[in-house]
Amino acid sequence: MKTDASKIVNALPLPALLVRQDDRIEAANPPACDLLGGAIEGRHYMTALRQPTLLDAIEGCLRDGADRSTQYVTTDGTNDVSYQVSLRRLTEEQTHQVLVCFEDITHLQQVGQMRRDFVANVSHELKTPLTALIGFIETIQGPARNDPEGQARFLTIMAQEAHRMNRLVGDLLSLSRVEADERVRPTERLDLSELIRSTVHGLQPLADGADVSLQVDLPSDPVIIAADADQIQQVLTNLIENGIKYSGAGAQVRIHLGPPQEQPKLRARGVRLEVADTGPGIDPLHLPRLTERFYRVDSHRSREKGGTGLGLAIVKHIINRHRGRLRIASDLGKGTRFIVILPCT
Repeated sequence: MKTDASKIVNALPLPALLVRQDDRIEAANPPACDLLGGAIEGRHYMTALRQPTLLDAIEGCLRDGADRSTQYVTTDGTNDVSYQVSLRRLTEEQTHQVLVCFEDITHLQQVGQMRRDFVANVSHELKTPLTALIGFIETIQGPARNDPEGQARFLTIMAQEAHRMNRLVGDLLSLSRVEADERVRPTERLDLSELIRSTVHGLQPLADGADVSLQVDLPSDPVIIAADADQIQQVLTNLIENGIKYSGAGAQVRIHLGPPQEQPKLRARGVRLEVADTGPGIDPLHLPRLTERFYRVDSHRSREKGGTGLGLAIVKHIINRHRGRLRIASDLGKGTRFIVILPCT
């Protein structure tokens, strides 16, 4: 006959077990058995749990009755899984028992790690140009104090580093705004064809300077979608600009927009936009990580071209906000294709 406490343990949705005063496990619900292994009821709790901090917490709770909290870390075969363990003593007549509940906090740990990585990356990206600026300022104030040619050269480099920091801060602010609005679906209606024409016209001087030709293939009729014009222009600018900067002289960047039609990826009517270049392509090894913040295929080349490592992360969040899909395909030596599918409504 199960005790009332055992029935409560079995009713809990979280992994939970009940430890008796004689150090035996009185009851363990199915989630706890999945976590710790089956047939643990009746066993000494030390044989089932084993991690010293948790064992000490149970022992202390049985001894003095004070509530305790600790962590339990295990693995699912590929990744670590972290649990916040809460311990409460239950008293039934003269018998003391400890209720042990496991709450999965892996997602919180991952968010915390992402935040720490983000701060570390931002600090690293800002430290490099700041160190350069400080060094040049000290040089101008010291050895180059009376060297006008040296000062002019250093000031040019300092301006480049300052612009680099400004681009980084701008992209960080843009990423923050996009993430804040990601759950708010745009309702403004715009002609995507016209927006593409305008964006390409603005980027034509950059393409001419890089000896890259831009080819535009658009439907004859207007393509109307519900979208944030500024954000979609940001997506277009980023993708086309990347094609211009990284394809190399003599390359082509083709912007193709199909007419509205049923899109299997959306299970609704939408439009397919493709920005393809004839550049050197990207190793497939890098493709899954291209939209991560600060991820670069070639860090040195990216910085030389003025990249911050945030552009494709911003693109991904904008497309998510528009309930669209982004796919990247590339073959070494044959170029790269960025495919964006956006719903019409």
